[in-house]
Amino acid sequence: MPSISEATLHDLLLIAYEMKASDLFIKAGSVPKVRQHAFVKPLDGDWGVIDEETARRLIHGTMTPKQLQKFEETLEMDLAFGVEDKIRIRANLYFQRGTVAGVFRLIPIEILSIEQLGLPPVLNELAKHRLGLVLFTGPTGCGKTTTLAALLDLINRTRACHIVTIEDPIEFVHSDKASYVSQREVHIDTTDFFVAMRAVLREAPDVILVGEMRDPDTMNVALQAGETGHLVFSTVHTPSASETLDRIVNMFPPHEKNHLCMRLSGSLRAVIAQKLVPRADGAGRVCACEVMICTPTVSKMIEDGQFGDLYHAISEGHFWGMQTMNQSLLKYVKAGVITEEVALNYAGIVSELRQLLRR
Repeated sequence: MPSISEATLHDLLLIAYEMKASDLFIKAGSVPKVRQHAFVKPLDGDWGVIDEETARRLIHGTMTPKQLQKFEETLEMDLAFGVEDKIRIRANLYFQRGTVAGVFRLIPIEILSIEQLGLPPVLNELAKHRLGLVLFTGPTGCGKTTTLAALLDLINRTRACHIVTIEDPIEFVHSDKASYVSQREVHIDTTDFFVAMRAVLREAPDVILVGEMRDPDTMNVALQAGETGHLVFSTVHTPSASETLDRIVNMFPPHEKNHLCMRLSGSLRAVIAQKLVPRADGAGRVCACEVMICTPTVSKMIEDGQFGDLYHAISEGHFWGMQTMNQSLLKYVKAGVITEEVALNYAGIVSELRQLLRR
């Protein structure tokens, strides 16, 4: 095994891959560390502390001269690259305490199915829609991108259509199968999400993936695309369906709320909120998720702006495949997959979950 002063970033990433880690952390003044099953620990091996020169070599080696120049100007950089046809890496490079550092997210090349990911079967039905908006929500690192990749791959295998993705950066790579796939990366293939979204409607798409809803302009174009015969997938950093709708509505001026609620009620198809929860046996994490399907009842609540009533509709919507976050956690506890203590730590409403567990 080489010393840290001789090792390449690819060496470290491959060891992290063998550890089944989700992230590799590099900074001067620390040993290389990984996130493994939600916990941060040292990278396997006797590596020693990274000095400033080694940190610069490891970090700068990931960038082209143009990217390096931009990094020196903006002091941060997002990018993606592959390692030996085994993994793709989404990297965020930054400065801390005056020295360079990086966090490298490991993304498997293989795209798993909804069943392999252990997600509710109703998610497969979302791929059958021909138009509308489907949102995936949750904090960073909760598996939204992995779930979206599974859905896009399902469409890619089963429909003869044009899929366009707009991402920052591209994570999962989709090759053409039954569908024709165009993947556009912000800052490489387009200047920003809004410009790409405005252009995408002229690119004859059937299915559109927008990596993230960051501003009202992007949201407005995504809604328009969903209303005019396209199936649109995107993400929002919110913990639940009701808070997602609150966030969207609050992006816009108050006088537009009623019209926006009406548009959402007609175009929204589902909101899926995810959390990755540590397993009781320590062998990884499972995805707990709240599932809101836009039934006529749910759509009417959205049209009327009654977002506070959505939780009850979700909890009573088993027939449609709906479930609350607490109901998802309860299933895992009953199956012995997670502990009660962990379930309560990740609960949507802690008092409600305590009552469900006592029953």
